[in-house]
Amino acid sequence: MTARVVLAYSGGLDTTIAIPYLAKMTGGEVVAVSLDLGQGGEDMESVRQRALDSGAVESIVVDAKEEFARDYCMPTIQSNGLYMGEYPLVSAISRPLIVKHLVEAAREHGGTHVSHGCTGKGNDQVRFEVSFMNTAPDLEIIAPARDYAWTRDKAIAFAEENDIPIEQSKSSPFSIDQNVFGRAVETGFLEDLWNPPTKDLYAYTEDPGIGNAPDEVIISFEGGIPVAIDGRKVTPLEAIEELNRRAGAQGVGRLDMVEDRLVGIKSREVYEAPGAMTLITAHKALEDVTLEREQARYKRLVDARWSEEVYDGLWHSPLKNSLDAFIRDTQTHVTGDIRMVLHAGKATVNGRRSGHSLYDYNLATYDSGDTFDQSLAKGFVQLHGLSSKIANKRNREAQ
Repeated sequence: MTARVVLAYSGGLDTTIAIPYLAKMTGGEVVAVSLDLGQGGEDMESVRQRALDSGAVESIVVDAKEEFARDYCMPTIQSNGLYMGEYPLVSAISRPLIVKHLVEAAREHGGTHVSHGCTGKGNDQVRFEVSFMNTAPDLEIIAPARDYAWTRDKAIAFAEENDIPIEQSKSSPFSIDQNVFGRAVETGFLEDLWNPPTKDLYAYTEDPGIGNAPDEVIISFEGGIPVAIDGRKVTPLEAIEELNRRAGAQGVGRLDMVEDRLVGIKSREVYEAPGAMTLITAHKALEDVTLEREQARYKRLVDARWSEEVYDGLWHSPLKNSLDAFIRDTQTHVTGDIRMVLHAGKATVNGRRSGHSLYDYNLATYDSGDTFDQSLAKGFVQLHGLSSKIANKRNREAQ
């Protein structure tokens, strides 16, 4: 049986070279699959044609922007998904969707293998392959960049020797991954932790110091999902896109962090995620108003664990599925409006309102009309501290 390899094709250096390389290694054919996830930049038809020019027998482009925003970005917002409290899972949430469409293409086009362009140092090899293992274990996996130890110089030389159409050159050292939820940049001079990012590194955000006038925005949520901006109804994709523009113009969502990769090394990453960070900030603020205290405390733990599962490539794991169920239940009353000011690199909440609010003005006020019975507080304090009081008495007497 002739091998037919279905390749996750980005149009970049590694996956472009992978097409003739995989054909040579397997003696078979390569089907390239590219997803439009709202990354912008190059026209997807150009990407499709490059795959064909490089030897692919089929080149498929899937418009998955709406699906990505609805089924992957929205759960991330509901989960306040931030790995290590910072990274909004820009790349991590896209991998299971890419795998989904690669498997569909393999079924439709008689695929026997699936392939990706990830290296052995990163997280994405895990995200791709574990998703394949969970959804289509019959398909054999090939990872040429990892398994055959490609270096960037070798890849460029191979492309030049074989007249493979690539746009990258030795003068562009960065590794960039982007979609509508954000942009990730690594390698190059960023590998020296003392080097600051340069202005030309950014594409989704303006310099927060340029002095644009503040932009006030009202984001409306229903069940933890953004449904309107300034009173105008939006789809999940439209919400992200509009806030990418508006928050990006204010320099919101720039991150420069050293993160703990799944493979055990630390990596310096620069991210831009203006829409994602604005929406997560607004969502957190609305949860502060609508979630009961103990539920909110526990959800913060669940959010962190959910982010770790997704970062680690375990989108389909039993634990992640269980965490999903808990998070969905918490979103029942996360409905209302958050007002924010976008300015100078920050998204600052300055207004909250909800018909499901647990904030009671009459209990919170210190002015006349206060309905909080302060006479109950003395006994509460005594009982609340009783166990620690007894333990500390014992410890003093034992000295």
